[in-house]
Amino acid sequence: MITALFPGSFDPFHDGHLEVVERAARLFDEVVVAVVRNPQKAEPMFALEERVAMLEESVAGIDAARIVSVSTLVVDVAKDVGASAIIRGLRAVSDFENELQMAQMNRQLSGIDTLFIPTSATRSFIASRLLREVARFGGDVSSMVPPPVARRLEKRFAP
Repeated sequence: MITALFPGSFDPFHDGHLEVVERAARLFDEVVVAVVRNPQKAEPMFALEERVAMLEESVAGIDAARIVSVSTLVVDVAKDVGASAIIRGLRAVSDFENELQMAQMNRQLSGIDTLFIPTSATRSFIASRLLREVARFGGDVSSMVPPPVARRLEKRFAP
């Protein structure tokens, strides 16, 4: 079985992320989506357990997808799940510099290669930080997130 790891904070998980999972599932036997607790980022909107639940509901129809939560090095998770590759989504050229640096560090630490999957042009503008901002101010982001995420955002910011 060939396994890939798709790590991220997914706060919140959106349609760009979902597209990457769907496309990776066509390339690999298993895609382990790792919800990462990232201490370098600001306080998350959703607790780790909430993010895991949203992802499980959002990818329920993708047989090859499995969700885990972690708070350790991505390369350690990759080794633990037997991943032969780390998957990262790219929205724009501006994402590439940081992602390339992380990929090179991960390769140096573990020997595991990173594969970049660019999102489609129709989703290239979607970013979790923008979705959080729009949702906080009452904007409708339901067309950019899976239904389980839209429901939780609506509940979180209901007047």
